Amino acid sequence: MDYSNYEHLEVKVLDGVALITMNRPESLNSANFQLHYELSKIWLDIGNDDSVKVAVITGSGNAFSAGGDFEMIEAAIGNPAVIAQNTKEAGDIVYNLMNLDKPVISAINGVAVGAGLAVALLADISIASEKARITDGHTRLGVAAGDHAAMIWPLLCGMAKAKYYLLTCDFLDGSEAERIGLVSRAVPHETLMDTAMDIARKLSHSSQPAIRYTKHSLNQWLRQSGQGPFDYSLLAEAIGFFGPDIQEGLSAIKEKRNPKFPSAS
Repeated sequence: MDYSNYEHLEVKVLDGVALITMNRPESLNSANFQLHYELSKIWLDIGNDDSVKVAVITGSGNAFSAGGDFEMIEAAIGNPAVIAQNTKEAGDIVYNLMNLDKPVISAINGVAVGAGLAVALLADISIASEKARITDGHTRLGVAAGDHAAMIWPLLCGMAKAKYYLLTCDFLDGSEAERIGLVSRAVPHETLMDTAMDIARKLSHSSQPAIRYTKHSLNQWLRQSGQGPFDYSLLAEAIGFFGPDIQEGLSAIKEKRNPKFPSAS
């Protein structure tokens, strides 16, 4: 498999493990149009690569991924064509990752928000640095929590915690995320990649049919959530890009201040 056409994903395959690195460190690996597209496509290529048994995904520099970048968000506001494309890719990121028959491990090395957080939490095993900073971020932007949250958060940490963090957009560090069950493990920052790669190597030497069918079996829970809460959340988020709050939410994030949403006036 040739991964050289990927612009913002760096892929290295060694001994059955594909290390995928989101590589836009200058923007905290935020998802521009190209990276968003690549995150929807990479799981299909990993699935077709016979040399890969397990994938590990992380971010370059000090972040996992800071979510959608400002340019992509601005372009989507009030633009049906862009909203439709972004919504399709958001669904593809989730479903292509979920339907991949090979296990995926996320190594959450820093801030994880939005589309990046979708990949982090939908990975089959999520390993977070104790210093990681996690938040969904959608409602602070002024749109419904789409991407992944309605599908996976209630299953991972329960409805009470899911509602609290998705409605408030409060941040969690890696240790708190582990405590409430949002991630598989939290480890000291300096051991993060070694831990993730050790687990990947263990899985790559396990019975591959056993590993893959176990993943498929467990993901039946996600498929049930996908056809109801998740698909609905994608449309709910898209509707928000036609409303009055998104402009104020984006301006507030840029200016690092609390938003004053028109709908709350």
